[in-house]
Amino acid sequence: MQEYIDSAVEQFRTLLTEQIARQDKMENDTSATDYQKLSKIVIGICSGDGIGPIISKESDRLINFLLKDEIANGKVEIKNIEGLTIENRIAKNKAIPDDVLAEIKSCNVILKAPTTTLKGGTLESANVAMRRELDLYANVRPVCVPSENIDWTFFRENTEGEYVLGSRGVEIPEKLAFDFKVTTNAGTRRIARAAFEFAKNNGKKNVAIVTKANIMKKTDGKFSQICHEIAKDYPDITVEEWYIDIMTANLVNTAIRSNFEVFLMPNLYGDIITDEAAQIQGGVGTAGSANIGDKYAMFEPIHGSAPRMIEQGIGEYANPTSIFKATEMMLNHIGFKAQAEKLNKAITICTETEKKVIVTGDRDGATCKEFADYLMETVTNL
Repeated sequence: MQEYIDSAVEQFRTLLTEQIARQDKMENDTSATDYQKLSKIVIGICSGDGIGPIISKESDRLINFLLKDEIANGKVEIKNIEGLTIENRIAKNKAIPDDVLAEIKSCNVILKAPTTTLKGGTLESANVAMRRELDLYANVRPVCVPSENIDWTFFRENTEGEYVLGSRGVEIPEKLAFDFKVTTNAGTRRIARAAFEFAKNNGKKNVAIVTKANIMKKTDGKFSQICHEIAKDYPDITVEEWYIDIMTANLVNTAIRSNFEVFLMPNLYGDIITDEAAQIQGGVGTAGSANIGDKYAMFEPIHGSAPRMIEQGIGEYANPTSIFKATEMMLNHIGFKAQAEKLNKAITICTETEKKVIVTGDRDGATCKEFADYLMETVTNL
């Protein structure tokens, strides 16, 4: 037993040293990409696996359609990146194989389809690895239901919490297992600043800090404290603090949920509560997600790779709305706001107003391609 304890202590020493170095790097790194100053923007499209290749194919068509002139004049380059399949990742025993990561880093922005994450084992999630490798610290997920007066934007810290060391826990066989949660000062400051800047720049008056600081006193306590310190720089914004358990209830409380505007929270809570919010909007297939860093950005649907749809032979009926919304967010982020606005209007028409082509996720509905055709036709007619 002592040998296991000694090994665990040494492992924790290594992890602690690495995380201190990561904190110091964040404190000292001030580089950032200005997309408006780039002579060419390289968009990487990662097709992933499961339904990923099916919906990313339609996103590829959509981007080429919306940015036809920019691609023709060399302002934009589209790069299709293969190799994020679960089979390739298992074969290479890497969350992101080295050659694939090099391709990703050669791009300025990534549109990523879903990737499969194994239960158990030591192979890390491709999403977690990409967020760490590209330092994509802000996960931004908007949810809007105009008929319910809901207009929410979630800012989830994306590189820390339970996920940063999720595959590097300690286990003493037949006895117990430990996983680790990490909260750094620098990591919390930058996600808090991003949320409050968004609120200020978009006329939002309410920011809800969501933690479990009454139980996770060191990590969530630090997160809460630093967020409140940042909030002092934004005196015109009302700041509330909620625990994650009651906030999950608040989202389905029709009496108060429309009062919320911007949510600020650590990694795991954000992962869970944004799926709940997407379900209120119409399902996880309706919501896109932005992963923002200072140098890179990655956009993706919030749902998984739906292996059961592939097993049942109905992958072509997958709903592409989530990845199309991610495409809209990407276009906005890199400066193509007119195209993003057109796409947003078309998605609203196709999913809420006209609804001439409806995707159900099964054979009784339209295919992914049929919906994409309908969407592009709608954009043309705007």
